[in-house]
Amino acid sequence: MFCINLDYPNAADEQRILLETTRDLAWEVDRVLGADAIMQFQHLVRQVPISPHVAQYATDLIRSTRPGIPENKGWVQQYVRWGAGTRAGQNLLLAAKAHAVLNGRTNVSCADVRSFAAPVLRHRIFCTFAAGAEGVNPDEVVRRVLASVKEPKY
Repeated sequence: MFCINLDYPNAADEQRILLETTRDLAWEVDRVLGADAIMQFQHLVRQVPISPHVAQYATDLIRSTRPGIPENKGWVQQYVRWGAGTRAGQNLLLAAKAHAVLNGRTNVSCADVRSFAAPVLRHRIFCTFAAGAEGVNPDEVVRRVLASVKEPKY
């Protein structure tokens, strides 16, 4: 669903990680949620309604990453070899729904969708050689898409 970018740890943290993960220790893990609770939360998230307005915005975002669609910007044709598919849109909406629920809301906004555009889309966009040569990566494509795709009118 997501591709999260993490920086390298600082030297002290990295040394601690190396020491703690190469010893023979028995880790104790406390169970926080069982499988049934996780399934119930997943069901709850899927019950959150999405307005056609928000669904249209998610659709516009993913479609704007695809080369070969005539209305897309020239830079998409130049820099994107393969854009985001329908599953990207599904995951954008599921992430936005979960975000709304975790924030105590029963409505999903376009802002919720924007919040998850990079982690959902970055590993679903494949850039061209020209993009790489000019320093354009999938995160830059997502930034440009977010800047160019406006929320649909009600």
